[in-house]
Formats: sequence, structure tokens, C-alpha cells
Amino acid sequence: MKPNIHPDYGPARIICACGNVIETRSTKKDIRVEICSQCHPFYTGSRQRVVERGGRIERFRQKYGR
Repeated sequence: MKPNIHPDYGPARIICACGNVIETRSTKKDIRVEICSQCHPFYTGSRQRVVERGGRIERFRQKYGR
């Protein structure tokens, strides 16, 4: 392998918009993300929005009264 061609690989922080901070290793020092496992509905179990929407048939019946 050629010397001095690889970037520095060191400690990094992933910072979420919700305030959660995850320590890891990367070639970048700080990584900012909008969604993480602490605030994403899939991981938190928040299914409120999915339940409120209803299925296609229910929405059709509400819209056209059939």
C-alpha cells in the first residue's frame, strides 16, 4: 500500500437535530443529521400518524360517502 494516501480516521460525533449525540469513528469530526434512532418513529414506536391516516378504502368512503 502507498503511504500517506488514506485520510485520518479518528473519533467523531454524530449530532442529531433532537439533541442526541452519538460517539463513533469517522474521517469527519462532526456529522449533523436530522433524524436518529432516538427520534425516528420507526424506532420509537410512534404509530400515531399511520393510524390517523386510514386506508385507501376508508378515505374513499369518507370523501364520497359510499
